[in-house]
Amino acid sequence: MYGKLEAIGGVVRLRCFCMETTKVAGMEVSRVGLGTWAIGGSEWGAVAEDAAIATCLSAIERGINLFDTAPIYGRGRAEEIIGKAMRAHGRRASFYVATKAGLEWNERGVFANSTAARLRREIEDSLRRLGTDYIDLYQIHWPDTLVPVGEVAGVLMEFQHAGKVRALGVSNFSAAQMQEFRSVAPLASNQPPYNIFEREVDRETLPWCARNGVAVLTYSSLCRSLLGGRIQRAMKFDPGDIRAVDPKFQEPRFNQYITAVERLTALARDRFGKSVAQLAVRWVLDQTGVSVALWGAKRPDQLDAVGGVMGWKLDRATMAEIDRIVAESVTDPVGPEYLTPMVRKV
Repeated sequence: MYGKLEAIGGVVRLRCFCMETTKVAGMEVSRVGLGTWAIGGSEWGAVAEDAAIATCLSAIERGINLFDTAPIYGRGRAEEIIGKAMRAHGRRASFYVATKAGLEWNERGVFANSTAARLRREIEDSLRRLGTDYIDLYQIHWPDTLVPVGEVAGVLMEFQHAGKVRALGVSNFSAAQMQEFRSVAPLASNQPPYNIFEREVDRETLPWCARNGVAVLTYSSLCRSLLGGRIQRAMKFDPGDIRAVDPKFQEPRFNQYITAVERLTALARDRFGKSVAQLAVRWVLDQTGVSVALWGAKRPDQLDAVGGVMGWKLDRATMAEIDRIVAESVTDPVGPEYLTPMVRKV
């Protein structure tokens, strides 16, 4: 339980919240996890190290114990920040660290690479940057179409048997790819993009995970901050900002999505007294099969709204209203396909 001071009727009171929890591979984790792509400081604007560490520590104070990261987030910096936060906190067991492997990058771009040699190097690099001798959940970031999934699963199982990782997961995998992985090694989780605007996993991935007891950690729960409540019409993004190349932030689609956000904002406020971000994350958590929604933040205050996600649910009428708003407002929808890494040359 955690709380915050609120002025209600001129009286300052401490309002307390209980973080919802679930289990991933038998370990209890918060249903809202901290996504650390932003604190890497490369694709979302610069982040001071002290602010990044403070954000991680603030997450712990608010009941968030799941920290999702990856080597590509800031080219290792996000992992280093989590490592420093764990040392500042002093108790490694308070952090459930989920990191990833299987992407390489160079001056030409980002490529999927899950070769055994690459994975064996990455696990050691991640352990070093995190300053720990084990990783709670180790995920393949994207499927590598040049390496059989079964071979990749076999390498990760070696890490698990050696005690370097406690559970295995994947990200951006199809149901068929997860089934192939699961035929070789135990699969604890899948991490797909999922939010009010991006629902491709509804068709097959979420049902498969629900049937097979695979936890689902959703990324882009706020759709690259589009559902965060701070994006305005005609807003421009720096060339290094990931949203500068996101089709949702380009006209004429941008106008359509902003219209949807404005209508969703009014719905959240008028029906529940909530922000659009709280509505959006609650929507994700209330979908069948979803275990955890990741919430990106660069400063502690960007976690203030998390408490308002807890302790309530969306009814069927509101779910239907959200569907209607999206269908009416976004006439030219697009998914997150632009994030897919390139296929490397053999």
